[in-house]
Amino acid sequence: MNDVAERVLSTVSSIPSGHVMTYGDVAEAAGTGPRAVGQVLRRDGHDVPWWRVVDAMGRPVEAAAQEALARFLEESTPLLHRGDDVRVDLARAAWSAHVP
Repeated sequence: MNDVAERVLSTVSSIPSGHVMTYGDVAEAAGTGPRAVGQVLRRDGHDVPWWRVVDAMGRPVEAAAQEALARFLEESTPLLHRGDDVRVDLARAAWSAHVP
């Protein structure tokens, strides 16, 4: 595993239950780009709380949205409900982390 992947996974591991970070926030904390965050999580993210990384609108990755939403409910993550559109309430659930 490379240094970027280790920083991304470390950042994602630091997100506490009930909170999230956006791909952009993880990228900034880990010193990489948002697409790299997605690639790392897709490839190596099975042992970290990947569902705690959402897009800038508070939505989880589409391919695993149902699993992510179930985990959000288990963790009491603040959600916004707009009809069938359910997303994380970023104003209440955003987490800030910085990797040394």
